[in-house]
Amino acid sequence: MAVATAAGRDEARIPSGKLAMWWFLASEIMTFGGLLAAFVLCRLAAGGWEEQAAHVSTRIAAFNTALLVTSSLTMVRAHEAVDAVDRRRVTLNLLATVLLGAAFLGVKAYEYSGELAHGFTPWAGPFWSFYYGLTGLHALHVFGGVVANAALCAASARNRLWPHLHHRVEYVGLYWHFVDVVWIFLFPLVYLS
Repeated sequence: MAVATAAGRDEARIPSGKLAMWWFLASEIMTFGGLLAAFVLCRLAAGGWEEQAAHVSTRIAAFNTALLVTSSLTMVRAHEAVDAVDRRRVTLNLLATVLLGAAFLGVKAYEYSGELAHGFTPWAGPFWSFYYGLTGLHALHVFGGVVANAALCAASARNRLWPHLHHRVEYVGLYWHFVDVVWIFLFPLVYLS
């Protein structure tokens, strides 16, 4: 009976990689949550941000939102393909996620270059400090997700790590969805308010 109980506990235990990812995401929620709260409080406390905020491109940000939401769909499909043991679909969906994430970063670089060309630097005012800080930190997280997904895509394409790929796609998927959710908060707060 003791053996069955111990085996039952092992089956019910959360994998350490998943637990580590949730702990990491909790710390990232605190980071972004604090920065977003500071942004909202500073914006409410000080006037004049409307003129600065009017210079950001809502169209570019909306396009980037579509890219990230679509990349979350391809991430979900990659996870489904791992469950179906379809290595080709895993590879293709991870590749699509990487390309969509890279496109997001390319659009963000284009957006930044336009803002900087017009003299809107991080030192141009409080709005611009928050704008570059929040969207830059988010872009750094997107870059990390692109690298992680590219590594998984390469491993899947070479048929390496297949027994462990299921968990790794799940963990990177959690991270990727977190990055998407952060953008869902950033978009209306920074670009639409």
